[in-house]
Amino acid sequence: MKARVALVSGAREAHGLAAALRAAGLARSTWYYHTRTRVTYAEKYAHLEAPLKAVAEAHPEYGYRRATAELRETYGQRVNRKVVERLHRLWDLPLRRTLRPKPSAIRRAIDTAGPHANLLATRRKAEIGPLEAFYTDFTELRFAGGARKAWLIPLLDHRTKYVAGFAVGKRANSELALTAWSAAPKALTRFRDPPGGTIVHQDQDSVFTGYAWTGQLLSAGVRLSYALRGPGDNPEMESFFGRFKVENRSLILDAESLTELNTVVRDRIRYYNRLHRHSSLGDRPPLAIIQELYREG
Repeated sequence: MKARVALVSGAREAHGLAAALRAAGLARSTWYYHTRTRVTYAEKYAHLEAPLKAVAEAHPEYGYRRATAELRETYGQRVNRKVVERLHRLWDLPLRRTLRPKPSAIRRAIDTAGPHANLLATRRKAEIGPLEAFYTDFTELRFAGGARKAWLIPLLDHRTKYVAGFAVGKRANSELALTAWSAAPKALTRFRDPPGGTIVHQDQDSVFTGYAWTGQLLSAGVRLSYALRGPGDNPEMESFFGRFKVENRSLILDAESLTELNTVVRDRIRYYNRLHRHSSLGDRPPLAIIQELYREG
């Protein structure tokens, strides 16, 4: 190949490149590939070696991300951070990576508990009384004709399917979760003592393992239970979400604002608790079951 490339190089001035390529049996792309000047990565970015080494000397704690910003703002060199990372490796410059944060106390407790972190999996569910165990999670609601979205978080009783508290908001965060929880103790004290000993079952979302949520519930004496396999360990909540969104789809879609959506959800949960008949409850609504069970108790 090198001989044919050399032949073309020698003949191109006298006979033209096209004729020389035909005579040598070379494609134009092959010719250009072998005659193009090849440079190494280091040669291509040699102009960055001095400023990168200066940054490393002045700021030894910088990794490639902050070095990229320093190149841009101090030296006027705009380059992708991936290039800087590769050059750091090539020239043996600092390559600090952000370490993962240590797991929280709650996360460590879940890991230590293993399968026992799911408190409901270790109990006979038929023995769980009314308002003794609740499921919770976030679900997305599309409204304003589907153009906007919000989040719903309810607390659903295991035995009676009663929704003891809920909240609707723009973000699935700790503030929204705690708003939902704040309504639950008020509902519980209508029928039983304060919520000490109550189980709340959830997935391992950062909200439900965060200090804001866990601190509030643990201080109230709540026992925290965690799903180990995502939604598969919280089927009651997924079932509730499926029914609620299908049965109220048009009302939710027609809501034009977050305020209007809140009104729709509040009215539908009130209907769900007080009037909606559940086949699993003998075709009676949740509130009627609670009243009956506590009257008998």
